[in-house]
Amino acid sequence: MIDRREYARRRRRVVESLDDTCIVIVPTAPVMLRNRDVEYPFRPDSDFYYLTGFAESEAVAVMIPGREQGEYLLFCRERDSRRDLWTGRCVGLEDAVSKFGADDAFPVSDLDDILPGLMEGRSKVYYPIGKYADFDYRVLNWANRLRRQRRGRYSQGSAEIVALDHILHDMRLYKSAAELRTIRHAVDASVAGHKRAMAASRPGLHEYQLEAEVLHEFARHGCRWAAYPSIVAGGVNGCVMHYTDNGALLNDGDLVLLDAGAEYQFYAGDVTRTFPVNGRFSPVQRAIYELVLSAQQAAIDVIRPGNDCNAPHRAAVAVIAAGLADLGVIPGPARTAGERSDYQHFYMPSTGHWLGLDVHDVGDYKVEGAWRAFEPGMVTTVEPGVYIPPDATQVAPRWRGIAVRIEDDVAVTRHGREVLSAALPKAVNAVEALSGASDHDEAG
Repeated sequence: MIDRREYARRRRRVVESLDDTCIVIVPTAPVMLRNRDVEYPFRPDSDFYYLTGFAESEAVAVMIPGREQGEYLLFCRERDSRRDLWTGRCVGLEDAVSKFGADDAFPVSDLDDILPGLMEGRSKVYYPIGKYADFDYRVLNWANRLRRQRRGRYSQGSAEIVALDHILHDMRLYKSAAELRTIRHAVDASVAGHKRAMAASRPGLHEYQLEAEVLHEFARHGCRWAAYPSIVAGGVNGCVMHYTDNGALLNDGDLVLLDAGAEYQFYAGDVTRTFPVNGRFSPVQRAIYELVLSAQQAAIDVIRPGNDCNAPHRAAVAVIAAGLADLGVIPGPARTAGERSDYQHFYMPSTGHWLGLDVHDVGDYKVEGAWRAFEPGMVTTVEPGVYIPPDATQVAPRWRGIAVRIEDDVAVTRHGREVLSAALPKAVNAVEALSGASDHDEAG
């Protein structure tokens, strides 16, 4: 659990970076309907939660620079005993102050009456522009109302609405010790889910049955939700980057690519393993798998403070391109394979992304046109892969339809790196043992 004092420090960093003529407005996510009167499970906006630790819907945080630490106001739902019978008890105004550190709290229903007055006289309104269209409309209406009220006295111009992203997202890139503990829990749950699914894998199951094993284990570890829709892709389905149908039969002799991560206290894990449905790699599957595994290790090895964040991708490309040439999947000599584009037919995406409150977390990869250097506190995924579509007629038939991705979560430390998902096996023999090869040996 992240302490409320950490949220206060984050808010203080934001307001200290602004002058006293500004105001910061951050709404949480809206409630979304799944169908008719059934709502999707609510998840707070990541920026809002990062600053408040407040997980309820219908809430807006307002920060006003000035004085020692600025003023923090929270608009949220009032307690209502009648509504409590239907949806449960909400935090309410008093606890918004006593438990969540607000200097004052107001009913969210009073937002239209109070917020324009807080914006009055401010030179800049820092706000997440373009994220929520309905709230954008309200902010613009408040600004227009102030213009109408001031009329001729508005000679100094209206308040400028400025995107908050460039301040807040750079902060979010560097994880605190408490955030890293939370991410570790999400990753540990992810690892447990993968192990359970690998052990359960058998020909004749459906992809969604392995997904059920994963989600069951997530919940057992206190992670009620997945961080993103799980990918359980058997056979040629693994060649689809974001396959989420998860409805196909798992066939004897196929690989299954399982990309699934748990979410714990809104922080994400993101782990992928590829394993044989029947517990035994074929020779061509093993060749591609070991190539991807070598590329992943080369990518992980270059993660350290001072190296740029594209270094893992360059390292993975060098190994995969040369390896594909050695195997005869792409033409030409292995030593120059990385300089040609042939490998890109089978390795399309980048090798990783930032990880945190969002599975594809915020934070620039380039600063002033140059790749950003790794620094302690950053967390990245490392996920090289080879994907050979079944219609890739330029390669020999034995390679077609093979898809392999191996993904781990890695934290940058002062002296190097920590592979957070290291407890999940990925060596060939260990994967076969975990996914039931020993059972097949005994049965055979």
